[in-house]
Amino acid sequence: MEKQKWKLTFLLGVLGSLGMLLFPAARACFAQGAFPPWSGGANNPAAYKGYVFEVPQINNVPDLHGNPCDARLVLFVAGNQFMVMPRLIEAFEAQHPELKGRIYYETLPPGILLRQMENRNTLTLGNLTLMVQPDVYEAGARRLAELAAQGKVRTVVRYASNDLAIMVRKGNPKHIRSLRDLGRPDVRVSMPNPEWEGVARLIEQSFRKAGGESLVNEIMVEKRRQGTTFLTHIHHRQTPMRIAEGTSDAGVTWQSEVKFQERLGNPIEGVRIPAEYNTTGIYAAGILTDAPHREAAEEWVKFLSSKTAQAIYHSFGFGSPEQKQSGDEN
Repeated sequence: MEKQKWKLTFLLGVLGSLGMLLFPAARACFAQGAFPPWSGGANNPAAYKGYVFEVPQINNVPDLHGNPCDARLVLFVAGNQFMVMPRLIEAFEAQHPELKGRIYYETLPPGILLRQMENRNTLTLGNLTLMVQPDVYEAGARRLAELAAQGKVRTVVRYASNDLAIMVRKGNPKHIRSLRDLGRPDVRVSMPNPEWEGVARLIEQSFRKAGGESLVNEIMVEKRRQGTTFLTHIHHRQTPMRIAEGTSDAGVTWQSEVKFQERLGNPIEGVRIPAEYNTTGIYAAGILTDAPHREAAEEWVKFLSSKTAQAIYHSFGFGSPEQKQSGDEN
């Protein structure tokens, strides 16, 4: 009985939550098919979904996936991998049918996930408060190394890499050709908040390579003061939405995110960043030392390096970690 009440409370809380976080971009983006979640429900691995009630712009939770009530594996995954997860989960469940429908995962920015863990594994979104203990944390290799040194994770495995690209509106109406163009006064830039997203540090490294400290200062300080650089809370959602609705002209993202938006048919395209100015991110996973489902966690981390998982990552534009020699995502 108590469990049923908990599930009802959880459902009611969801109805008043994350949609409002994304409301400012909602109308314009949804009209173009760019309003998340972009999965059409495919990212929910729960075995039983009950009555499905979703209202675009108001009630939808694009970065919480599955049912935490009876999960046998809980994954906290750096959010920019959200497009890969459904196929990964499907392939993993095929190898471990005992876990089918019993996996819960979150794809929020790695800094948000870390703060959730630091606050007794508890997250509040609007009227919803959720407490769920993760088994695996996936983020940048540098961050996982720090957590391992602190004794908070073990069995750290590097499993993927990614490069940066400039995301612009389809047709590139601002004629953006390089990172230096993002410093132009007429270009409105969407950037990840360094407080939440490790990729911000790597983007700043690329700015330095392309234009020195002056370019970093122009984009991250001066243009922010002028209101032409916007710092996101959920970069992998907000930046394509802002570009689609016309409130930002460009943003530096992972090239896999550009590829995904193009695949969806959203009004997005990418501008390549040359190798000499690009910065590579390396992804790693670690098992939390207090993981409640240790055996399943070990199987998942091992799976990430398998040929099956690597083929899935590559199909979405990610690389293998051994292919890259420099950089690691924060």
